[in-house]
Amino acid sequence: MRFAKPPQTIEQQIDRLIRRGFEIEPANGGDHRFREGTTFEQVLDRYVFDRELRLLVLDAIERIEVSVRTQWAYHLSHAHGSHAHLNRTLYSNQRDYTDRVASLTNEVGRSRETFIKHLTETYDESLPPIWAVVEIMSLGQLSRWYENLKSRALRQRIAETYAMDEKVLVSLLHHLTLIRNICAHHSRLWNRRFTITPKLPHKKPAVLTPFFNEAAPRQLYNALVLISYLMNIVSPGHHWKQRLLNLLGGHDQIPMEQMGFPDGWRALACWNAKVDSAGNREGSE
Repeated sequence: MRFAKPPQTIEQQIDRLIRRGFEIEPANGGDHRFREGTTFEQVLDRYVFDRELRLLVLDAIERIEVSVRTQWAYHLSHAHGSHAHLNRTLYSNQRDYTDRVASLTNEVGRSRETFIKHLTETYDESLPPIWAVVEIMSLGQLSRWYENLKSRALRQRIAETYAMDEKVLVSLLHHLTLIRNICAHHSRLWNRRFTITPKLPHKKPAVLTPFFNEAAPRQLYNALVLISYLMNIVSPGHHWKQRLLNLLGGHDQIPMEQMGFPDGWRALACWNAKVDSAGNREGSE
């Protein structure tokens, strides 16, 4: 069956909303407002909130991405040399490794970065050293390279930067890649239900365990707990958590339960002080 529905004018779209029970009445000045229970201001507030939330989350993910890039390149190069990404014996899934190298080769070929062009034109290796190519990897690519490392010990050394188990970091990077793509493509974030969810840490760092809402695994809240924790490590002076709290406080009509926030979340220590991997709160001995 071919799609045969024509585009509709703004007036036709409004009429369709009315027919579907979305009651609208004209306001002074020719604007529209929704009746009690579904006001135009509420709709606009959620749109503005979602946009500001996406920008805030994207800012954090970019900083986390830079940190993980640095740790991956540093530990892998010190353990296996400047071109460890060209040593296929270091990786478990050979098909995925071949795909990753091909993708990275394409990225290098398309790159207009001066340092990439200098390295490819000066040296004989098929790809620049790991600390250079990591700069043009996407977060999704980085997460796949990290997961495919054969050495669990090496993955764990990287994860120790964040006092995490490597399996938790693998899972979190996949989840943050999904969230980043949602933010970058201007899709709705605030009340989304995710198909890819992060593995919640119970031992490393154990300090976070009481703060999660395990009854809402597919909503955003648990990711915000993890992002806030990581931001305290990778960018402690950025005050990201306070910016998030200010955003939430400025849109107090947002139904927090649709984001997975549990009852009494404001009283949890993770939202009232910086909590490090040892469970210490900011200002404690």
